[in-house]
Amino acid sequence: MFTFLMHRVLVMVPTLLVISVITFLIIRLPPGDYLSNQIEELKSQGEQAAVEKAEFLRKQYALDEPILTQYGIWMGFLPHQGRYSGILQGDFGWSFEFNRPVNEVVGDRLMLTVVLNFAAILFTYLVAFPIGVYSATRQYSIGDYGFTFLGYLGLATPNFLLALVMLFFFNLWFGLSIGGLMDPTYEGQPWSWGKSMSVLSHMIIPTIIIGTSGTAAMIRRLRANLLDELQKQYVVTGRAKGLPPTRLLIKYPIRMALNPFVADIGNLLPSIVSGSAIVSVVLSLPTVGPLLLQSLQSLDQYLAGSILFFLSILTVIGMFISDLLLAALDPRIRLAGGATR
Repeated sequence: MFTFLMHRVLVMVPTLLVISVITFLIIRLPPGDYLSNQIEELKSQGEQAAVEKAEFLRKQYALDEPILTQYGIWMGFLPHQGRYSGILQGDFGWSFEFNRPVNEVVGDRLMLTVVLNFAAILFTYLVAFPIGVYSATRQYSIGDYGFTFLGYLGLATPNFLLALVMLFFFNLWFGLSIGGLMDPTYEGQPWSWGKSMSVLSHMIIPTIIIGTSGTAAMIRRLRANLLDELQKQYVVTGRAKGLPPTRLLIKYPIRMALNPFVADIGNLLPSIVSGSAIVSVVLSLPTVGPLLLQSLQSLDQYLAGSILFFLSILTVIGMFISDLLLAALDPRIRLAGGATR
């Protein structure tokens, strides 16, 4: 197991390196950058002093260098005489739109994004597992038909549309606004017990909205996998030998059916993160989703690149966790390869 763990960790390094290259190329695809566009606008307005300041920032952050040099400086592989030391040194650059370091702009948004997405994934698994098992063990029952209908409804309803509907009805029925992740009095304040409790209470509705589509898909997948296992010969043999149904179900079929269920952790994380961006805009959630959209629109490359790279790291970590859980769950998976003797 230790060898497998070290192998997976070593594979993550080149994976993140390739992701960093792709991320940088994506944010550099649009022509120009934030400062270039600003310089052209200032020149048209005749503001020479502001133009000189913008050109100075271009040199400070290596935006006048070739693209490969910019990438090396962005990651911290190459030294730079300006103010930027690179991601590997913990410097994520300067947000030109907000005129502040990226570390300060992102700030608590990264932590709130991680907490919200973790809560959505936890909600997905806690809801999908019992419903999927129930639907598979009671196939074609009224409950199975009901959960199947809700599953298809969840798959067909976009998260942002569900957010708009809940915003409307909560305001109509209760006179409440469910937007934001904390009371307005705590915004911009240091973390405290009251602020933490406010975040937890405001997180319930966004967690349900973001986790709905993932939950519906996971229920269908677990139901199909478990139904397939229940038809196999070892289950029929176990029933013929008189094994209690609950013991037979837990010991073998559920365990085997959980393989795709667990493997989806890596795929679920990026889908939840990408799906929550529009929901965050609709619900005014202070996560990195709205910030990413804004930075891409304004070509604020250091801010956009840092957020995309962070989300990629979350995805790689999710895949790593799913691999470890699969290795621990199913002894048929050979950690070192080769045939079982």
